[in-house]
Amino acid sequence: MCYNIIMEHKELAIAIFANGCFWCTEAVFKRLQGVKNVTSGYTGGTIKNPAYREVCTGRTGHAEAIQIQYNPSIISYNALLEIFFATHDPTTLNRQGHDVGTQYRSGIFYHSEEQKGQAEAFIKLLTKKKVFDAPIVTEVTPLDTFYFAEEEHHNYYDSHKEQRYCKLVINPKIDKLNTYFSDKLKTEH
Repeated sequence: MCYNIIMEHKELAIAIFANGCFWCTEAVFKRLQGVKNVTSGYTGGTIKNPAYREVCTGRTGHAEAIQIQYNPSIISYNALLEIFFATHDPTTLNRQGHDVGTQYRSGIFYHSEEQKGQAEAFIKLLTKKKVFDAPIVTEVTPLDTFYFAEEEHHNYYDSHKEQRYCKLVINPKIDKLNTYFSDKLKTEH
């Protein structure tokens, strides 16, 4: 099902990121102060209303992505970008660890020229400072449509912490978040 991005409150903004498996990225961003909601979904593809079974083949062109609803007076878009780049490898094309395919690509899907400018400036800064050993391949693309993923993909990590994937892939991202961004974490999530 396709959902238009609708703001519930005027003070909230939306960011759309793709940085690998949405189970991982949702778990990271929902723990941040100022983030009201994180929803897993799909964007950047060629068919309408894609399903997980279609997206995971890599043939629809969609990326697994998250829609972050946040309060910019508490957490800035630049802070979200910093966490985005710190919690995945933006130098691997169509891959995050063992997850391989276009659906796992690194992407920022902007819906304003301001977001586009901030994303491009952040990538330029990371490149200038040589933060990564290889070139950043993160795409910066205008948002077309964001499709919510099926219900079983929402809050996946919190519902399945004992699964091997969660322990091996998501826990290290949460540990990194706790170590380097502890000042940005909610006291409860």
